[in-house]
This record gives sequence, structure tokens and C-alpha cells, in this order.
Amino acid sequence: MPGLLSSPVCLTVIWFLSLSLPPSCAQIQTDEVSGVQYGHLQWNVTLACGNSQISRIPVVWHLNNSAVLPWHKVTSDGRLVLLSVDQSAQGNYSCYDNSGLLLHSVNLRLGYPPGHLHISCRLTNHSHVRCYWRESVKTFLPATYSAFLMGKENAEWKACNIDVTHKHCDADDHNFYNTMHLLNVTETNALGSLSTYFQMRMFEQLKPDPPESVLVEKVEDFPQRLMVSWSYPSSWPKDRDWYTLKFQMRYRPQGSKYWSQIPTKENAVMIFDTLAGHLTEVEVRGMDAHISESQWSEWSRTIFGRPWEASTTPDPTVDPDVEFPEDFLFTTQPDSTTTKSYNVLEDEGNLALVILLVLFSMFILTSVLSLIFVVRMRRRQREHATKQELTSMVKMKAMPI
Repeated sequence: MPGLLSSPVCLTVIWFLSLSLPPSCAQIQTDEVSGVQYGHLQWNVTLACGNSQISRIPVVWHLNNSAVLPWHKVTSDGRLVLLSVDQSAQGNYSCYDNSGLLLHSVNLRLGYPPGHLHISCRLTNHSHVRCYWRESVKTFLPATYSAFLMGKENAEWKACNIDVTHKHCDADDHNFYNTMHLLNVTETNALGSLSTYFQMRMFEQLKPDPPESVLVEKVEDFPQRLMVSWSYPSSWPKDRDWYTLKFQMRYRPQGSKYWSQIPTKENAVMIFDTLAGHLTEVEVRGMDAHISESQWSEWSRTIFGRPWEASTTPDPTVDPDVEFPEDFLFTTQPDSTTTKSYNVLEDEGNLALVILLVLFSMFILTSVLSLIFVVRMRRRQREHATKQELTSMVKMKAMPI
């Protein structure tokens, strides 16, 4: 008999049977794993233990491999009811029978269904619109979006190309001259779906991009003038005969709180009253020249320029005592040296002389006032002594001899 069991044929049969039989330890049954279940925060959530509710066998529930569970109850059919769940109730739930065999597992994620969205739109030109939205309810759940745009006159929905990461969509339409448009954005997550409608007059949303390539140049022989030029934003239509912008250019001495403004329809303007020898800050913005309902663009980035100076010593473009932002940009050509001019040194010497004269005058005035005070005090003392002597003499004469 031992020889028979040790024969190659018998060993092969035993090996095959050992592979086909299930091991005695508990293991996950993949057909009982349902994946992810979603629940509403602050509500009761019920988790089923696979098919255990049919056999009504006693079960034990674990959360993340721990027997400690949130506030709950277990029904007679093995269902786990979580009461008024909060974020701490999220995790992997598993149910076991009395022998420790895993019957079912599920990952619970909690959140809220979508709420209405806050929507805003902007036309960067006459044929391209970009609409943004933000949530009014933080759902804590992944969401998908769909967006469609319709002009009320043609009553045809057109898809708006969505950027989910930045939560905006883009649409191109040369029929934006229709007065009213309607945008429909739908947010969908595992707990529901909700559409938000946004009605708008397109031209009220027309807001160009800021002007580009702003340049500030000195005007030779004119110490209070600067020439400022710029170009249309690249997103604006190239046909300037039909699509024109008007501009506002503002400027101020660096560090001042007050701006001066110059309106123009050209893309270049001369400043006649800059502060000689000082840096000037310049910004430009644009607006559609024919549509009064449209909006001004944002101001362009701040550009600095210094007017021409008569001194033969090259002007220092950057004052070492002044701190500028990291994106500081000069549009005038820097000179080959940074030596301070003689005029600056002379001004500093004059200022020191004036301060010394003022201090000396104060010293003289204080000395004179002190002398006057001393003289008056001595005079009063003498007058008082004289009065006492006269009083004594009168008394002596009145005495009988």
C-alpha cells in the first residue's frame, strides 16, 4: 500500500486534487465585493452584507479592519444602518460571519448632491465667449459638467467646450449680435444632478483683454515729456475698420497716490507734464469704441519710464534706495554708468546748510530771550529793595525823638 501511494501516478492525482480544493482559511469572495457606495452627509446610510439578508445569518461589521463603528444599528437581516453620518464615517466596511469568513466589503464615500452654480461670462471679442462657474455647495464628491448655449432668436442649443479643471467653458459664434442668450450648465455627481440657467445680454459681457506691448520712451530735449505707445490685444479681431477700441492711459510719479488720465482712440499718446528726473508709472486699458454697454478691460501691467535729463552724466535708471517689484520693467534704455550727478550732491549740500542756519538761528533766539528774562528779574528785585528802604525811612521819621 505505501508503494502504491508513492507511485508517480498517485502523487500526480493528489497534487491536482490539492489545487482544486479551497483552503480552510477565510478569503475574499470577489463576487460579493460591490466597490463604492455613496451616501448623503447628515442622513442615515444603509449598507447591505451581500446575500446575508436572505439567509439571515448573524454578521459582524468592521470599519477599516476595526470593530469600532460610528453610531449605528444592525438589522435582523445583517444590514448596517449608520445614523446621521459625518465625514468620519467614510471608509472601507466589511461584514463577516461567526466563523470569521469575509462575506462582503464596500467603500463608503459621503457628500452632498449638487447645488445651483454661480455663473459669469465674458466676451474677449465679438465672437468668443468664456463662461465660468463656482459651486454654491461643496459636495465633497467628484462631479461631471455639461454646458450648452442658446440664442433666444434661433432657439438652438450649442455645446460649450468645457475645461473641468478650471471650471469654465468656451464657445465661438458669429451670431452673438442676438440680444439675449441663455447658458445651461449641469453638474452631476453620484447623489444627483442639477442644471443652472444663466441669462445674459452678450454685449454687456464684452470685456477685451488688456492692451499689449506697452512702451514708454523719453523725448530728447524735453525733460517733462514721455511718449507712450501700445498695441491691441492679440485676442481682438484684426479688422480694425469694424472692430475698434478706445483707450484710457493713466500715469503718476512713482510713489504717488494720484493718477492723471488721458482718453484717446489712438494707440499712442504724449505726456507733457511728467515730474522731471523721476520715474513715472504708466498703465493702459481698452474698451469697445462703439458699444456703450461693454466693459473696460483690466489695466495693463505697470510700465516705468524716466524722462530725458539735460545732465551730461547718464541718469541712473534704478535708484538704489528704491525697491521695485520682481516683474519691474524698464522701457527706456539704461545708461552706461550709475554715478550720481553733481546737481544731486549740490542739492544735498544746500539742504545741510539750510539745516545748520535754522539751528543757529534757534540758538541765538533762545540766548536773547534768556538774557531778557534775567535782566527783567534783576530789575524787579532792585525795585523791590528800593521800596523797602523808602518804607523804613518813613517809619523812622514818624518816630518821636
